[in-house]
Amino acid sequence: MRWVPGGTFAMGSEDFYPEEGPVHPVSVDGFWIDRHPVTAAEFRRFVRETRYVTFAERPLDPADFPDADPDLLVPGSLVFRKTAGPVDLDDHRNWWEYVPGAHWKHPGGKGTTINGRDHHPVVQIAFEDAEAYASWAGKELPTEAEWEYAARGGLEGAAFAWGDEDFPGGQAMANTWQGEFPWQNLKLDGFEGTSPVESFPPNGFGLYDVTGNVWEWTADFFSAHPEEVKSPCCAPRNPRVTNAELQAGETIPRRVTKGGSHLCAPNYCLRYRPAARQGHAVDSPTTHVGFRCIVRG
Repeated sequence: MRWVPGGTFAMGSEDFYPEEGPVHPVSVDGFWIDRHPVTAAEFRRFVRETRYVTFAERPLDPADFPDADPDLLVPGSLVFRKTAGPVDLDDHRNWWEYVPGAHWKHPGGKGTTINGRDHHPVVQIAFEDAEAYASWAGKELPTEAEWEYAARGGLEGAAFAWGDEDFPGGQAMANTWQGEFPWQNLKLDGFEGTSPVESFPPNGFGLYDVTGNVWEWTADFFSAHPEEVKSPCCAPRNPRVTNAELQAGETIPRRVTKGGSHLCAPNYCLRYRPAARQGHAVDSPTTHVGFRCIVRG
């Protein structure tokens, strides 16, 4: 972990997406924070010691989803599928697929594995899974303000965690998507999909992967302005939520995720920045969401 001294900073941005504003002063006390997202190896140790079963692995009761597609009523989660060419960016179903059997040990579904990927961030983690790990480790999830303050690394008002230039000197500073999302990834940063933690330079507080690689859960519930621009690239919903449920006014709680991921591309989801934020449904683990923990005081 790394120590982040307390202070006051200008939280948010008014230069990118509506849900990031307005910029406002926020003060936080000092805290310790994981220097990188929780890895697959770290999460494996937690599961082995506790026999914890993640949200994506649990059996489903059909009575809880009377109008859902029966094919979706099996344990699984959402997996990103790169498309063969340009698609309608208003329909996230073009690149997100509910895959039975997809969970943290098999993030892409059956036939995929985390073997050999111990130092990659753990993914397919629902909010309650992140909370369970944090409790076991004697830690907590950061608030949105704590997370953003730490991610800025002392750079007041900079667009990125390293400054204002996306590729300074032509150097990739984070694992993001270069090219046209969701079909053309030029891999100028050397990776497609997640990357081992600490593959890119740390920020001013010595923290790695604070932007790009995987989105990270925070403790805060999500709220935004009515004109919020929702990007299904970043926050797909669990397809078991039916139209009937939505029409009845039933909603799944959303928590703030921060930092963007390897799927963030300038042509669609320029959110690999400390100020960027998304509301992610607590019941929707995916291949691009993980977490890190803090210890206060």
